[in-house]
Amino acid sequence: MPQTSKILIICQHNSGRSQIAEAYLRKFAGDLLEVESAGLEPAPVVNPLVVEVMREEGIDISQKKPQNVFELYRQGNLYGHVITVCFDAESKCPIFPGVTKRWYHPFPDPALVEGTRQEKIEKVRQIRDMIKEKLLNPSEGEFSFRELLK
Repeated sequence: MPQTSKILIICQHNSGRSQIAEAYLRKFAGDLLEVESAGLEPAPVVNPLVVEVMREEGIDISQKKPQNVFELYRQGNLYGHVITVCFDAESKCPIFPGVTKRWYHPFPDPALVEGTRQEKIEKVRQIRDMIKEKLLNPSEGEFSFRELLK
């Protein structure tokens, strides 16, 4: 596989947005892309609301474990694309060696949603759907996994 087919998605805690984006890229591209996600300060577990709304899409991420982006860096991992999906991760993300394209697509944090349980679920669904829409229909000049599949 060419180097550009290896993708890393980063957010602060690797418990929501990056897990959603990783799961969708895996679903959409199958084995044609290598996709990982990591966080700057990994949470102990993936957000249960995120697990629930992804299950609604037929995607089970209940066994996923948040991982540390700096550990991946120390291991010498190389990525063709690094996508940050939260507002504060872009400036704190390590620069991976090699030819890496960096993309910045911030989304609201599912961990910060407030309200009743039903209101929280609805807000996390909206975040999930925003991420899915961005992956399926990027604007011109934005990251497009479909370009990597050609």
